[in-house]
Amino acid sequence: MRDMHCHILPGVDDGARDLDESLAMLRAAKAAGITSITCTPHCRSPYFDFEAMWQAFYELEDAAEGFPLQMGFEVNYRKLMELGLEWAEVLHFDGSNEFLLELSVGARSSSYDDYERTIFELQGMGYEVIIAHPERYGAIQRDLGLADELVRMGCKLQLSTDFIAGGRFGVERRPAVKMLKQGLVSYFASDAHRVVHYDYFKKAHERYGHLLQ
Repeated sequence: MRDMHCHILPGVDDGARDLDESLAMLRAAKAAGITSITCTPHCRSPYFDFEAMWQAFYELEDAAEGFPLQMGFEVNYRKLMELGLEWAEVLHFDGSNEFLLELSVGARSSSYDDYERTIFELQGMGYEVIIAHPERYGAIQRDLGLADELVRMGCKLQLSTDFIAGGRFGVERRPAVKMLKQGLVSYFASDAHRVVHYDYFKKAHERYGHLLQ
């Protein structure tokens, strides 16, 4: 079972603070039944340091005793616009065409027209666009039709499993469950920043895993 979104790399964003914490998270991931991990440090201000993030990946890979790790990024839409779409070539999941895109939590529904254009451009470049934690976005919480439209566009939706405990902002559980029941969700991911987040991953799979598409 793959965890496709987590902040396990040591010392590069608001996730694991050092290698010891990274390895503690790795042990927790294994205990939750995870058999491979895509490391997705933040590509957004103030954290993004491409070279340092790759070095942190190599450091963890060397210490992981052969556990399957893949490098990727959680790419914030606004940061991608700042960098330019040509950066997609080095920000997708290494060795695959998957691209994890984070939208803006507070964006209004009118912003989704801009997202749509960017998503179509990424798809035209050959990437499979995965939308990170749609349950956190206020516009989607107010109108699940926006989530449905993203799926109709060919996106995959990835819930962060802390929704099982209410989510980062305390209101994500209800929209997450609604999206699951409507058949809109393809993936669960831990979005782990700390060891405890892997408990949520296990519980979400046990309770709702049968609803994933």
